[in-house]
Amino acid sequence: MPRLASVDALRGLTVAAMLLVNNPGDWGHVYAPLLHAHWHGFTATDLIFPLFLFIVGVSLSLALGRQLDKGVASADLLPPVAARAARIVGLGLLLHLCAWWAFDLEHYRVMGVLQRIGLCYLAAAAVALWLPARSQWVLLLALLAGYAGLLGWGGSLAPLDNIASRIDTAVLGVHLYEYEAIGGRGHDPEGLVSTLGALATTLLGLRAGDWLRLGHAKRLPLAAIVLLAAGAAWATWLPLNKNLWTPSYVLWSGGLACALLALCHWRVDVRGGPPLGRAFGVNAIAAYAGSAFMLYGLVAAGWLEPLYRHGFADWMTPRFGPYLPSLAYALVFVALWWGVVRWLDARRIYFKV
Repeated sequence: MPRLASVDALRGLTVAAMLLVNNPGDWGHVYAPLLHAHWHGFTATDLIFPLFLFIVGVSLSLALGRQLDKGVASADLLPPVAARAARIVGLGLLLHLCAWWAFDLEHYRVMGVLQRIGLCYLAAAAVALWLPARSQWVLLLALLAGYAGLLGWGGSLAPLDNIASRIDTAVLGVHLYEYEAIGGRGHDPEGLVSTLGALATTLLGLRAGDWLRLGHAKRLPLAAIVLLAAGAAWATWLPLNKNLWTPSYVLWSGGLACALLALCHWRVDVRGGPPLGRAFGVNAIAAYAGSAFMLYGLVAAGWLEPLYRHGFADWMTPRFGPYLPSLAYALVFVALWWGVVRWLDARRIYFKV
């Protein structure tokens, strides 16, 4: 099966959205849809990371499925997958080392976006290599039920008091995104325990990728409806929560991801529409990591604040208020990196982590 341009395009649009929400000019003035829900709830921004992990699952299914169909043994496919997962995690650790230095943080943060991607990539690949479709569904349901049971057994779902945060604090201590020295409580939105929910999202992508690979793309819209309904129903008991990556959040975001994949597949692969975002998609990790290194460099050099103030805030704020210049800076940041990845794509330069 040839590489699907729709998957590259959707991955690329997701990375562009990541850069947009991660790089406002002023964090104090960001339009509400471009912020994560503070705790319980769901905004457009809360779809971005699960959509990326969903696409990780889709891509794994397409890539590994092709190899398995050719008769390549599962045991031979695992070592390169494991090596790539280690490189992704290692890059995430390096990014956090740079952030620790650039922002002069008190503690080094261990977990993060790339670390979660690497862990989910490795686990989902092992599932794809050794479990048949029916067993994958069973594992997915068991994972959701087990994680829901763990959260329920833990009692409170409040920040810092929930069972996921308590376990993460016991394991990682001060090396979390948020840590209170008084009381010894902490939380990380990409923590170890909530990665169970993130893995479930990746497994949903694995199943969706199988449908694409086997010519069953028409199942995607129906799956979207079922997942959205199930997520909404489950949210009445266990709220939508990205920080905890609750099972209701897995189903709700998975339903939206199925709908977007179906739309993108129909528009690009079936109707021959332009694969908008493809340049970002084929250099996804490089764009994400490169933009982060750029940000940390600007901060360390002391250039970020004057760049935003002189380039955007000083002349835009009196005319339009403080929110528009903050958004304009983020859009220019994305446009700059769009130019970079377009230049790389035109020269067939692809950085594979």
